[in-house]
Amino acid sequence: MNSVTITQKTHNGFGGLLRTWRQRRKRSQLDVSLDAGVSQRHLSFLESGRAKPSREMILQLAEVLEIPLREQNLLLNSAGFSSLYPSRPLDSEAMTAVRKALDLTLQHHEPYPAVVMDRNWNLLLQNQSAERFIGLLGNPAEIWPKIHNGPPNGMRLTFSPQGMQPLISNWPDVASMLLSRLQREVTADPANTELSTLFRDLCNLPSIPERWQNITPPTAPEPILPLELQWNGATLRIFSMISTFGTALDITADELRVETFFPVDEFTETFFRMLQHQGDH
Repeated sequence: MNSVTITQKTHNGFGGLLRTWRQRRKRSQLDVSLDAGVSQRHLSFLESGRAKPSREMILQLAEVLEIPLREQNLLLNSAGFSSLYPSRPLDSEAMTAVRKALDLTLQHHEPYPAVVMDRNWNLLLQNQSAERFIGLLGNPAEIWPKIHNGPPNGMRLTFSPQGMQPLISNWPDVASMLLSRLQREVTADPANTELSTLFRDLCNLPSIPERWQNITPPTAPEPILPLELQWNGATLRIFSMISTFGTALDITADELRVETFFPVDEFTETFFRMLQHQGDH
């Protein structure tokens, strides 16, 4: 069993938060000051607390450092300003256009699976193909409680021995790649306790390879690492693409991710088309 301890540092005040984000992005003060159009000395004063930032300066630095909207609000709050970006429920009237875009994406991706998740990989929406695909494991109403007592989660579904994990033939490579991604996300968002808990829970599963950080993906002709699933004596090979909203001004929209799955080969393509046909009858 692997044990992972995640250490977080909290820096109170705008200057400490700004320094944390700059270091997290591995940027020097000179580098950031040039991109932000301010002097290095002024940036140093902002980080040390010797200078007070304007609202415009905070947003300018946040853009240079590519800080997510949720954390931009925290930066503004730490300097005494009100939050700028709202966080609306996905089913609210203001999010109608966003919801329509998501529904269209899910619908048009049939007969292949597609899901919408939040920043913690919790499933929010899915198309019929995704429902049928998960249904291969059994009744979803019975499967999800066995996987986790929280909301349905894409990562937990993949890693759980009651989920997809026993079917994945290239498990060490897939586990290593997904855990590496999660580790980067936890490092980039250390205040997100739900994400760090997810990472810790997955790392402590008995199926996780020892020294997963050192597993090198195999050299293969494909430009991506496929997920290889054994089902009824056949091998299904799929890969996924994750999309986000590029111009989000709402925290909910900013944190949404749409994962669309594609077949690698003709056999897998035929499988999903047959699965759709069976579901329609």
